[in-house]
Amino acid sequence: MSGKNLDEGYARGLGSRQIQMIAIGGAIGTGLFLGAGTAIHQAGPSLVISYAVAGAVVFCIMRALGELLTYRPVSGSFAEYAREFLGPFAGFVTGWTYWLMWVVTGMAEVTAAAVYIHYWAPSVPQWASALLFLVVLYAANLISVKLFGEIEFWFSLIKVTAIIGMILIGVGVLTLGFSKAGDTASVTHLWADGGLFPKGVGSTLMTLQIVMFAYLGVELVGVTAGESENPEKTLPRAINTLPLRIGIFYIGALLVILSLVAWGEFQPGVSPFVAAFSRIGIPAAGGIVNFVVLTAALSSCNSGMYSTGRMLRDLALRGQAPSTVTRLNGRRTPAAAITASALLMGVGVLLNYTAPAKAFLYITSVATVAGIWTWAMILVCQLRYRTAYLAGRLPAPGFRAPGAPWTSWFALAFLGLVTVLIACDADARISLYVFPGWALLLVAGYAVLRRRNPDAVAAHSGRQTKALGQV
Repeated sequence: MSGKNLDEGYARGLGSRQIQMIAIGGAIGTGLFLGAGTAIHQAGPSLVISYAVAGAVVFCIMRALGELLTYRPVSGSFAEYAREFLGPFAGFVTGWTYWLMWVVTGMAEVTAAAVYIHYWAPSVPQWASALLFLVVLYAANLISVKLFGEIEFWFSLIKVTAIIGMILIGVGVLTLGFSKAGDTASVTHLWADGGLFPKGVGSTLMTLQIVMFAYLGVELVGVTAGESENPEKTLPRAINTLPLRIGIFYIGALLVILSLVAWGEFQPGVSPFVAAFSRIGIPAAGGIVNFVVLTAALSSCNSGMYSTGRMLRDLALRGQAPSTVTRLNGRRTPAAAITASALLMGVGVLLNYTAPAKAFLYITSVATVAGIWTWAMILVCQLRYRTAYLAGRLPAPGFRAPGAPWTSWFALAFLGLVTVLIACDADARISLYVFPGWALLLVAGYAVLRRRNPDAVAAHSGRQTKALGQV
């Protein structure tokens, strides 16, 4: 492994088994289980194409990240690479924006979990369920990274097993015709009910914001680099299996769901998985699937707790956040940083109290734009790193991105397209109103940082100079 890792003080408690499941868990969440209902209603069967194209772009991003991770694995990877290849301000912005992405994603996941609870207990206030889940996951993340890894392992195992089971049951219904859905289930639903693009290509393009939110979290393996037992082997393996995971858990699952039930019968705000398997007539099928999607939401929120704590502490270690959040507890977890992040996730509880109907859409829109910035920074840093190692200024990576630099430029152009589409969506556009304010906060915060602690900026200029070959 080239490059050296900062001595961050973390316990390397995440093994290969847990890293693989964290990678899988990052690719299966609320965006698929709940957001797909809105996207199906909006685009019909062509949603499968959106997931396939976006999945290919996400794989390009992850292979670009793989180059950076094998060059230098650090816990605050995205921010640290931005500091090295683009300068201290870029690192400051990227670190805080990725932190915001996971804080907001945590809000989205506890919102979704509260929605799922209504399946069994419709009288329980949405905000109360969201608060309960937030407190439980916060407590679990304080204990140890091993406990986080174990919780994520079992959450992900439930999701993986359930989706494979649902696909097999769905294929059985389609081929053997059993259950209440057997008489109407058919693969012809993919093109017979208004065609592949029943609402036009434009409507399909407008689902890309929802689709990209569904993929947020795949980059989480980069954050685990500082706590992985063997990052040289586990991280490339986790990245290389991404196309298989997308093919099975997204493309395969959606093809089956859309074949079991005509796309026009799915409704926004209702999990299409719950709706489809309730139709099959298997005893308690709807409740079982609802339990699975509930664990998916809690899994993603669990990951959000983990990543926000590490990213906030990474910023503090470099003098770019309050020093109080650098403290580790006796189990070597960043308790202060996790606490600060969890308190801000509590804003999601407030949104569930004030605007429960729109909470999920507003939150996911903001998270998607923050994710697009993070992914764009990964790609730009990989392009700068590639220039440096080809010029002999830095060691070459042990895990090269195929098709680079063209795949990276293509992915950047795609992210630009998604941003334009978000601006065209009246509901999703709220995120673009939020980010100018966020940008002003970051500029003001960085100005204060430079005035109060100029050493925190200067300390990271040397590595950037070396990377870019400057004198």
